[in-house]
Amino acid sequence: MSFLIGENMTGGYGKGADILHDCTIAVEKGEIAVIVGPNGAGKSTAMKALFGMLHINKGQVRLDGKDITKMSPQDRVRAGMSFVPQNNNVFTSMTVQENLEMGAYIRDDDFTETMEQVFELFPILKEKRKQPAGELSGGQRQQVAVGRALMTQPKVLMLDEPTAGVSPIVMDELFDRIIEVAKTGIAILMVEQNARQALNIADKGYVLVQGRNRFTDTGEALLANPEVRKSFLGG
Repeated sequence: MSFLIGENMTGGYGKGADILHDCTIAVEKGEIAVIVGPNGAGKSTAMKALFGMLHINKGQVRLDGKDITKMSPQDRVRAGMSFVPQNNNVFTSMTVQENLEMGAYIRDDDFTETMEQVFELFPILKEKRKQPAGELSGGQRQQVAVGRALMTQPKVLMLDEPTAGVSPIVMDELFDRIIEVAKTGIAILMVEQNARQALNIADKGYVLVQGRNRFTDTGEALLANPEVRKSFLGG
């Protein structure tokens, strides 16, 4: 049984046509699972369905064996899920430290130690902790967003296009940090446009096409699959 699984999910936004069709996505503790595929494949939609941001007409979402299909996103955060959207994912007028403190809003314990762990993971954030997040580079903002999500002490960290708009060097650095987070036992699920690089660090990969599972395998196996390489990885 997977720690987080969205099984046979069918649904979309409102009463329009479904975007997901019998789509299944799962991730284990300490594992990195990556969702890739062409534009419009339903990658971010699948992520939002798992987080309760859109209604599924069919299928089920389970966290640690518990059915959370009808649970609100807020309650899913309290249950141990954390979601970092692609855009507008930091409070630009607040300092780095204030952003991290906002991430601990559901906690009533002392979160100093967690903040130190975030600073250890992202040293640049400690250096710039008094600076408004709006003054940071794109890559640094992404670190703030991930750091804020980690402040909730999640069991599952969900990242929607974490490397969008950053340089290849910053992308590699972010992926290195994501690997470090997974090593602490957190399940990581991410949607990523840089498919080849993402599958390189993935324990498991899902290739979606038009809201359906096209290929599911280890990251290594998908990278070695001639059809996946030809159709989705540029040869």
